[in-house]
Formats: sequence, C-alpha cells, structure tokens
Amino acid sequence: MNLLSVVGVASLVLQTSLVFAAGPADSATLARIKESGTISIGHRTSSIPFSYYDSNQKVIGFSQDICDKVIAEVRKQTGAQNLQVRMVPVTSQNRISLVQNGTVDLECGVTTNLKSRQQQVAFSTTFFVAGTRLLVKKGSPIHDFSDLTGKTVVTNAGTTSERILRKLNDEKKTNITIQSAKDYGESFLILQSGRVAAFMMDDVLLSGAKTLATNPAEWAVVGTPQSFEAYGFMMRRDDPEFKKLVDGVITNLMKSGEIQRMYDKWFSKPIPPKNVSFDFPMSAAVKRAYEQPNDEAFE
Repeated sequence: MNLLSVVGVASLVLQTSLVFAAGPADSATLARIKESGTISIGHRTSSIPFSYYDSNQKVIGFSQDICDKVIAEVRKQTGAQNLQVRMVPVTSQNRISLVQNGTVDLECGVTTNLKSRQQQVAFSTTFFVAGTRLLVKKGSPIHDFSDLTGKTVVTNAGTTSERILRKLNDEKKTNITIQSAKDYGESFLILQSGRVAAFMMDDVLLSGAKTLATNPAEWAVVGTPQSFEAYGFMMRRDDPEFKKLVDGVITNLMKSGEIQRMYDKWFSKPIPPKNVSFDFPMSAAVKRAYEQPNDEAFE
C-alpha cells in the first residue's frame, strides 16, 4: 500500500470515528438507554413500504431497515449487547407527543420535516422526499386538484395533506369536504367504499396503499404535487449528541451507496404483503438528498 493509500485509509477511519464520537456520557438519550438496557422505537403500522407489519406482526420496511442500522450503532456505543428494542406503534396524531414525553427515543416512520415541527422535536438527515398527490379510481373525472371543487376527499388526520386541503378551501374557496382517517389503511378503505372522490397523501404512500387492493391496476396516482415532503426520523430536541449519532449512520449509508441497495429492495422489487413491486424509480429530489445529505425542511 503506498503512502497516499495509507493517508486515505487513515482519513476515512478518522472521519468515521468523528461521526460516531457521541457516547453515553455525552447523550442523555444514550445514557438512559444504557441504564435501562432498552431503546424505544416509534413505528407505523401500515405505511407501506416504509414502516408496517408483515404477516407475523413484525415491523418491516425501508424506514425500519435504516432504523435497524441506527439501533446497531446504539448497541455498539452503549456496549449493550443484549439491548432490548421496544417497538411502539405511533399515529400521525400522537407521534410528536410520544417523542417529546420520552415514550419514544427515535421515531422511524414517515414524518415530514417542517420548520414548525422543529420547534417541538429534532429531525435526522432526510432519507426520502415525496410529493403530495391524489389516489383515484381509474376512469374517475378527478385528474388534478382543480377537479376537487365541491367533492369529498379523505386524508390522514394530523398530516401535511390535511393542512393543504384546508388551505385550498380557505384560499381558493374550493368547498372540499375533508374526511380525516387514522391511517393509510383506513383512508384507502374509505376511498374504495366510494364515499369519497379521492385520497390525498404523499405519492409514494398512495402507491403503497393501492398495492393492498384486490386489483391494484384499478387505481391511479394523479395530480400536480402540492408540496414536497422531506422525511426524517424524529427525536428529542435537547440531545444534539444523539442526533449526531443518528445523522452519522444515515449519512454513511448514503456515502457508501448502501442506501441505494436498500431503496431497490423496497421500491424496485416485490415486497410483502402481496409480493407486488412498487416500480417507483428514485426521483431527482431523492438522488439530490443522497448526494448532499442534509436535515433541511422544505417549509
């Protein structure tokens, strides 16, 4: 090995050690995890393909795979080889409060990083970027948001989509009736029942919801994106050292290229529960996020 190679390897080792410099003494979260021998992870129950239950009620998904890497680093930093992982189901309505009150150490779901939310919790490096669109039955007269005037639309309670629909009513007088559901599964069931004209949510989650249909080909994601959503993991605001650890894990996945393989696993290949492929190519926005890792909110 020549001198330049030695220097390069030494530099990489130094960078890696600096990324994971946080330890139990520096982080209140890590200290508590070490003392209790348990880390509490917030997860979603039906956010395909990010965080959801498989047929054995085990939490799987793209978010969970990334989260597992963080858990492995926490285990290493705390020296807790027998670390217990407590999985806590969360919803759009309670996820922030459960992080704030300490019930959850790290929320690994599909939460959008917003400047307003940063006043309540801290967000990790962005691991996905989605656009808010509509899911409709093929053949529906709904092709874009301008077609929603006077119609009933379902979305998940406590989400950015719910806020955008209310804003459309206020600013454009669209007279949309908004029906709020507890999660993606319930929203899609309401859409399938014919009680609403469309289901508004992040495009990738709409694609996930339609894989649950008897015939996914009967459903289409349409409309001009009304916002772009930067997904990050949530944690408490008062522990920058724990955030440094989480960000370091995610950033290393991006720089090593491993996150590309993880992406392909969940978005390009057949996945549970029906072994249907999303066929959801990586967007330019996601590629930029991986090339230039950051934790910036879009709004």
